[in-house]
Amino acid sequence: MPTVPPAGPVGPVDSARVPRFAGLATFARLPRIEDVPAADVAVVGIPFDSGVSYRPGARFAPAAVREASRLLRPYNPALDVSPFASVQVADAGDIPVNPFNIGEAVATVEEQVGELMNTGASVVTVGGDHTLSLPLLRAAARRHGPVALLHFDAHLDTWDTYFGEPYTHGTPFRRAVEEGILDTEALSHVGTRGPLYGKADLDEDQRLGFGIVTSSDVMRRGVDEVVDQLRARIGDRPLYVSIDIDVLDPAHAPGTGTPEAGGLTSRELLEILRGLKGTRLIGGDIVEVAPAYDHADITATAASHVAYDLVSLLALRKGAAA
Repeated sequence: MPTVPPAGPVGPVDSARVPRFAGLATFARLPRIEDVPAADVAVVGIPFDSGVSYRPGARFAPAAVREASRLLRPYNPALDVSPFASVQVADAGDIPVNPFNIGEAVATVEEQVGELMNTGASVVTVGGDHTLSLPLLRAAARRHGPVALLHFDAHLDTWDTYFGEPYTHGTPFRRAVEEGILDTEALSHVGTRGPLYGKADLDEDQRLGFGIVTSSDVMRRGVDEVVDQLRARIGDRPLYVSIDIDVLDPAHAPGTGTPEAGGLTSRELLEILRGLKGTRLIGGDIVEVAPAYDHADITATAASHVAYDLVSLLALRKGAAA
């Protein structure tokens, strides 16, 4: 007999029938992209960390975040949405990239994520290191034009080079500004902190067009005021969100390559993300989870919840547009 197509989105495996610790480790136990007719939102892994400047290991993040995501449930009460029932969300697997050639890896990511976006899917990426944001932004800008960027990170990532190399995890957003793929009226760092190489780092960052909300600003001013400021800067522009997990304090994310004391709590990060409800979010990434330095899956768990909220925001937007 012919297979009858499902009446609505194919959701996660039913945890009342299959224990959460059993079965395939797809994100949130969702179907693989090849098992659904089309995906509205695709979660893709990129196991690449050849652009790091300190501790490696983020190449193992997609697998760790998928494992941690087994505990995610279908209804998001904070955003009042059942993302997996509202739109079709699927796990698009991993993009295999050359670990020995950063230029080739960047080109591969741009091409393959671009192809995924061309199907109509919004993409949430689990890296990998922050080098990946450049090709992801290139692919997004080809589809949407220059995009607003909301960048959560302990660091600026707008340096020119490391050891003479222009493509590293500390340079993606300088390259993106230089290439004209960002809307320089709507660029924000959130959660920055820690020592710099010099005051010139801040001067150059400002010249590129970035506004800064430090982790201390979040603590002193509170989430609601910060959200209002960010939304005013973003406006109605297409928005890309890039989240380096080291924006969180090491107490909340020990498993990362360049930890800095004094960061956001996981609650603060999630609440700021939820404050983006109603913006023109087009996609995002979560990078720099390094499982080898993690304890009791603290960092992977935080990253899985961040990805879940990004998926939920995209489901709200896509569902409203349908």
